[in-house]
Amino acid sequence: MNLVVIGMNHKTAPVALRERLAFVGGDIQVAQAQLQSLTAGSLIISTCNRTEIYALAPNTQALMDQVPTTDSLAAAEQKQSMEPVTTTQLTEQLIHWLADFKHLPVEEVRPYLYDYIDGQALTHLLRVAAGLDSMILGEPQIFGQIKRSVAEAKEYGYLTNQLNWVVEQIFAGAKRVRNETDVGTQAISLGYAASKLVTQIFDKPQEATFLLVAAGEMNRLVAQHISALGVKKILICNRTPQRAQALAEELQRPGLQIEVHSLNELDSLLPQADIVSSCSGSMDMLIDKTMTQRALKKRRYKPMLMVDLAVPRDIDSNVGKLDDVYLYSVDDLQHVIAGNLEKRRQAAVEAELLVSHLVVEIERRFQVRKVGQDIYDYRNTSQQKANAVLQDMLHQLKTTDSSAEDMMIELTRRLTQTLSHAPSSLMRRAAHHGNSEMLDLIIEGLKEAYRKK
Repeated sequence: MNLVVIGMNHKTAPVALRERLAFVGGDIQVAQAQLQSLTAGSLIISTCNRTEIYALAPNTQALMDQVPTTDSLAAAEQKQSMEPVTTTQLTEQLIHWLADFKHLPVEEVRPYLYDYIDGQALTHLLRVAAGLDSMILGEPQIFGQIKRSVAEAKEYGYLTNQLNWVVEQIFAGAKRVRNETDVGTQAISLGYAASKLVTQIFDKPQEATFLLVAAGEMNRLVAQHISALGVKKILICNRTPQRAQALAEELQRPGLQIEVHSLNELDSLLPQADIVSSCSGSMDMLIDKTMTQRALKKRRYKPMLMVDLAVPRDIDSNVGKLDDVYLYSVDDLQHVIAGNLEKRRQAAVEAELLVSHLVVEIERRFQVRKVGQDIYDYRNTSQQKANAVLQDMLHQLKTTDSSAEDMMIELTRRLTQTLSHAPSSLMRRAAHHGNSEMLDLIIEGLKEAYRKK
């Protein structure tokens, strides 16, 4: 397969080095353009937690195709001297290229890099795509990040047919891991846990109004997850309108209505809210039982989900005693997350076994695909040799006095010799190396082919 990966992640390198090796903005296009001269296709994946380069080692033909088509002696000699690049050689070339591209000494980079080839590289990429190699076990964001990287590589023509085939197998495998195991089904982040509560309580989250009390980092993460459910309206209450407006712009999408309000308007806004997430950092209670009762009355007692992530609390714990309110504190969510994380770890064992099985399947499909191309190439070569024999015999027919019958006999003899040369040589090689099983397989295969004919 000649697949190579080099990279570093949150487990092998400190954040300071990961920042220096990250590809941002137009870096990826420039980098992949340079990698074309080293590889037979490349893919760069760069996130806050990892920088990885996946590449195929070019074979002799791929290298020859890069030489300009001319009749010059220099070009002919260059093509004649070319040898295929091994995966070990490509690995070393990529390490030096990465260090040079980032203007860092190789000695500073190498200790933090990992590298894999072929089956191990496939296993690594599948584990990454399935979320098994992430900082948060089973998180789904990495799959989307890889898909964006692939789309970009395709757009600029850096993803060759063979590498694209590998990526498609990985995508299909990652989906199977997530669908056939529970590694990604349990909420293990506060934002994800909050969004799961929404889907459990509301049949149609897309019809819900979401009230965000404070626009800090914790609530921002919760808002991202809940907004992704397709809620129709978001109300943001914050002391400073600038920060609330910045969050509103970040969350904005077509069809979503977002309003920014002062924290002083909280009492009047609460009746609109189906979902509330609060994390203000205030020393005072922001939502008490009386305020919530007024809101419920105006809502005609439609259910409300309240998530209080603040310490000290923003929402009076007595609110949870009201019949139509589902109140969860940060401790409640942390307890759920702890239990779910253990479930994910148990599911990860099953997922790792599935990954091993899927990699074997991918490698087998690759071999079948490769054999198909090899058969095609062999048949083309055989056809060319047969045509050469035929042209030679036709020439002799025109220039000699031999009878047509003699020429047909000679043509048959020469074609038989030409077309039987390759399988005969293969049988001799198998016998020479003492590979009786391979010899038997070749002989049986040829006999079967002749019987079918």
